[in-house]
Amino acid sequence: MAGSAASQPLSDDRDVRRKMLAILRVLSGSDEPLGARAIGRELETMGIELSERQVRYHLQFMDERGLTYAVGNAGRVLTDLGRHELDSAQVADKVGFVAARIDRLAYSTTFDIDTGEGAVILNVSLLRAEDLEAALECARVVIDAGLCMSELMVVAHEGEVLGDVVPEGMAAVGTVCSVTLNGVLLHHYIPVGSVYGGLLQVRDGAPLRFVELISYAGSSIDPLHIFIGSGLTSSWEAATSGSGLVGAGFREIPAAAANEALELIDRLKQHRLHGVVTFGAPSQPLLDIPVSMDRVGLVVVGGLTPMAAACERGIEMENHAMSTTCEYSRLQPIDELV
Repeated sequence: MAGSAASQPLSDDRDVRRKMLAILRVLSGSDEPLGARAIGRELETMGIELSERQVRYHLQFMDERGLTYAVGNAGRVLTDLGRHELDSAQVADKVGFVAARIDRLAYSTTFDIDTGEGAVILNVSLLRAEDLEAALECARVVIDAGLCMSELMVVAHEGEVLGDVVPEGMAAVGTVCSVTLNGVLLHHYIPVGSVYGGLLQVRDGAPLRFVELISYAGSSIDPLHIFIGSGLTSSWEAATSGSGLVGAGFREIPAAAANEALELIDRLKQHRLHGVVTFGAPSQPLLDIPVSMDRVGLVVVGGLTPMAAACERGIEMENHAMSTTCEYSRLQPIDELV
């Protein structure tokens, strides 16, 4: 039975397949069975609107294919086959997940530039508690060199919560994600297009060019996560010698909003939030990257850059980009953490 189910496609209809993969993804993120109503609520946060009845229909379809099963009246859980289907989903089905997540998180940013209150977006790095001090020392070197989104961080120890509960013997470091900038601009009615994530070459402390680029719209994994995990960054070298490769994002905003955006970016510095490496001119290439008509390009250093330096120095950790939201008031200057 399982063998025949495995040979059946999830659906031949692309839109239906997308919705079913989203349901599988919701179920995979829960330790408990979920009912149709709870699944529907989670789908809404992903920009997918399905009625409770429609969710039930899709669940029944997936039950028949052995991808999910009902646990009494408690709801559905994934089967092994369901997890396999999710893990092996075609690349085309995953394209754009990063871009969509950026947009979703930007909307969830509530940081108020006037009051200095509200939620920002965090990247979370999980590492052994015994390595925390050394990792923060590495991060401070990069922060002192200005290669960061913010010198503010949050540290959580075992049993505490930073997105998820920190496991025994581990520590978690939250760094401000550059998507926070998207959110602040968006809440001032300035739409931001996140175009590329890439490796930015820095020479003599100044941005020179991008040596690698990955389109957010065509990626299922955050590009900076790929570069760090592949050992391609040299953030430590960039911070200590002025030359190296750091993760950065390439954004576009309407040219008509350029002056207001620059003012907001300058005001963010009062709250120790920065990260914009360079700002372009209307419709003009920036660091040799073409910019759309009536748009302005800007380059933002990746929020994980301080922790990338720790990885480069041999400290093992799991990095999760765009991981969770956090109240700004919870953040502390790194000098208070080291």
